[in-house]
Amino acid sequence: MRTTSTRLSARRPEWFGDAMQSIRHDGYAIVEDVLPQAWLERTRQAMYRAHECILADVGAQRLERAGELGVLRLMLRYDGHFYSLLELEEVLAVVDASLSSTAILHLQNGLIRPPCGEPRPGERFRRAFQRDFPRYLGGYVASVNTVLTIDDFTTTNGATRLVPGSHQRLLAPDHEEMEATAVPAVCPAGSMIAFDSTLWHAAGVNRSGCDRLAINQQFTRSFIRPQIDYVRALGDEMVLRREPRTQQLLGWYTQAVTSLDEFYRPAGERLYRGGHG
Repeated sequence: MRTTSTRLSARRPEWFGDAMQSIRHDGYAIVEDVLPQAWLERTRQAMYRAHECILADVGAQRLERAGELGVLRLMLRYDGHFYSLLELEEVLAVVDASLSSTAILHLQNGLIRPPCGEPRPGERFRRAFQRDFPRYLGGYVASVNTVLTIDDFTTTNGATRLVPGSHQRLLAPDHEEMEATAVPAVCPAGSMIAFDSTLWHAAGVNRSGCDRLAINQQFTRSFIRPQIDYVRALGDEMVLRREPRTQQLLGWYTQAVTSLDEFYRPAGERLYRGGHG
């Protein structure tokens, strides 16, 4: 099976230029050495705790009905550690270069991929090819994903399958073409898989006998509505504790005003600062 061949390391200064060129040409780039080992263990523990909290808050039955037993949404609510993943220099560099510094977080989802031959009931891990931003805007990049690998991605544990060059296309490649050209994103834990959100990709099959953990962070231009209103979900006090850059990502400066008092605030105090991004 052919695998991704270009290996970039965040420890090398040339990683950024090479990564952006790869995203433009192939639709994706894999950058190793983004998360240190200590962060991996901290993140793994936080994900399992968040999973238990979500099960308690939402209920297994509702999650199963939605097909999301292994999907962790709104992890920021359960552990402040997940804010740090929005503040990684490598993530911000890709987001700023792809979208601009006014980009916002569309979603931050934890993914616990269990070992199984076939998807279990209530697990939304579709093996069909898909793209996370389903709109073609004439080549305009409106969304980018950064997947952080908390465990190694291997052919055995179901590394995500990517279709090189399938991004920014009006029509989807046919299924046979995608099956023939897809490559698994094989990389060590602590890597970042950055890709244009119009890239076609699919989940792999985890035959390793162990869970495979990852975090998918999708970012969009500021005028696109996020999957979750993070400001309302987390509360003003929690958002305002973060650095201004993180506040921007969470949507603090892309809020619609709700009163004339807010509308006529001085420029430096206005809630909406989305700019042209």
